[in-house]
Amino acid sequence: MLQAIGLTSTPRRDRPPAVDDLTFEARPGTVTALLGTAGSGKTTALRLMLELEPGRGITYFRGRPLHRIAHPPREVGVLLGDIPGHPSRTLRGQLRMLCAATGVPASRAGELSRVVGLDGLERRRIGTLPIGADRRLGLASALLGDPHTLLLDEPGAGLSVSESAWLYELLRAHADDGGTVLYTTADPKDAVRNADRVVTLDGGRLVADQDVTEFARTRLRPRVAVRTPQAARLAAVVTQEARAARRPVEVVAEDGNRLSVYGSDCAAVGDTAFRHGVPIHLLAAETGDIDGMAGSLPVRRTPTGEAGPVSGSGRAVEVGGSVTGDPVPTDSVPPAAVTGDPAAGERGGARRPARSPLRPLRYEIHRLLGVPSTPLVAAAVLLGSVTIALLLGRGGSAAVPAVVAGWPALFPLPPAALGAGLLGAFSFGEEYRYPALTTGRGAVPRRPGLLLAKLTVAAAVALVLGAAVAVVDLEALRFVYGGELIAVPKNWPTLCASWLGLMVGCAWAGVLGAGVFRAAAAGVAAVLAVPVAFVPLLQKVLTGPSVRSAAGLPARLREFAGPQWSPAVDRWLAGALRVLGQPAGVALSLTLTGLLCAYVFTGLRRKARW
Repeated sequence: MLQAIGLTSTPRRDRPPAVDDLTFEARPGTVTALLGTAGSGKTTALRLMLELEPGRGITYFRGRPLHRIAHPPREVGVLLGDIPGHPSRTLRGQLRMLCAATGVPASRAGELSRVVGLDGLERRRIGTLPIGADRRLGLASALLGDPHTLLLDEPGAGLSVSESAWLYELLRAHADDGGTVLYTTADPKDAVRNADRVVTLDGGRLVADQDVTEFARTRLRPRVAVRTPQAARLAAVVTQEARAARRPVEVVAEDGNRLSVYGSDCAAVGDTAFRHGVPIHLLAAETGDIDGMAGSLPVRRTPTGEAGPVSGSGRAVEVGGSVTGDPVPTDSVPPAAVTGDPAAGERGGARRPARSPLRPLRYEIHRLLGVPSTPLVAAAVLLGSVTIALLLGRGGSAAVPAVVAGWPALFPLPPAALGAGLLGAFSFGEEYRYPALTTGRGAVPRRPGLLLAKLTVAAAVALVLGAAVAVVDLEALRFVYGGELIAVPKNWPTLCASWLGLMVGCAWAGVLGAGVFRAAAAGVAAVLAVPVAFVPLLQKVLTGPSVRSAAGLPARLREFAGPQWSPAVDRWLAGALRVLGQPAGVALSLTLTGLLCAYVFTGLRRKARW
């Protein structure tokens, strides 16, 4: 059961709140429609339930608020707004990535593709999907964790009649299995056709909470639809005869030659038209809305000309009566809500659920390999490095390490380091641009597991890319200029460690920079800031006359540690200290430390704000 209690959004710029003290419930085994015109607060209400919007109040999902549910995707499936996902990612890749985030087997992606009717489209890019398939993908994403509750914002928007019928049949099947379904709509006739209960909003406040039969009886009324080339004349004579007979008849002119006659029936309108010689092209009984909340399209027409019941899932609906609302029962409301515990209400907007992937490493690998930018960047790096290495080797004046790395003196960083930083920046930049872990735009979880997975994958990619560049450049130089001209330096282990450390450091700088500033460009800027801004400054500091040497540090560490280690460990430790003691190593270490602190600080500020 879903119970929304006292939901109130935070007002902005002296405006009233979009949702004001909204309380209702959606019961299991039923489909509940949240009805309201544009701007009535339907979407904001859903965002408050999902704790994506600042405000007060709390929502219980089977007795627990969302931030106390260990795995939210397994309890609540959400379709809110556009379908998030990189447009270049395939449908299958998107679902498999979300399977890792939800913690379900990858085979669930194929199963859901068949359930929602996406067979044959698994290799299509998300950006090329038609709107019907787009909504099906969103529904499949919501159903991945087999949730008990579905929250859907305008799920039938832009769908054809047949696709809408399929969608609501699927929602009905979910409810029949004991699940809870809550969806928003602006069309009252849509709510009558497809919902069991209708919650009506107006100006962010609850207007009515009714069973669909009561809603149709109080909010809809019968009418006669007429189409005639003499619409104005027929409207005049029908109004004149009704006034003479003192009957409350209302005639509304619709688009074209169409009239809607309220308070009469097909027989009376047909007799009037016959007496006055008005030709009739259409005469049918319909059921329309009272307050004009939707258009004038028919809900159901009866071929006999009599006013027929509007049905939703086989339920007959009466018409007539006055507007009434059913109060929200409080017998099943948690004690904290009944007693007015202020802490319980504030917690709904003060804490956020953990939406980090349940399998972050698998999620990050799927994210990295699911877009074409990864192989394109790697190919560009290899091609650029080989070209620069061949040009530097032709001159013969550049040092062998710079030639093998493809790093001319004019460049602040070699192409391989820039590529590693760019791929690292994409890891968080794409999360903010095409969020898949949450339903709110720009809301990317800052969980330690996700950050560690991104740093691990970025480091692995950087190591592979650095090794591949060095091997390919060296082989290309030997092939073009001969092996005798390319001598291997004696200190090649230290050079290799420096090279791979530079690659990993640039990749991590890209990850953290994009994570702090929420853009891939910021991650690339963080990578370039190291050689452009920090290295020249540190060179002046580290090469000054007052600098002391740390040459004896390994021996002092051995004495402090107690157990004796082999001389090889001394050599490796001394080499690592030499690498870290270089200006580039110090600059990278300081930059990564600062970015990590900023990442943690911004995450804490975000939690405090919410």
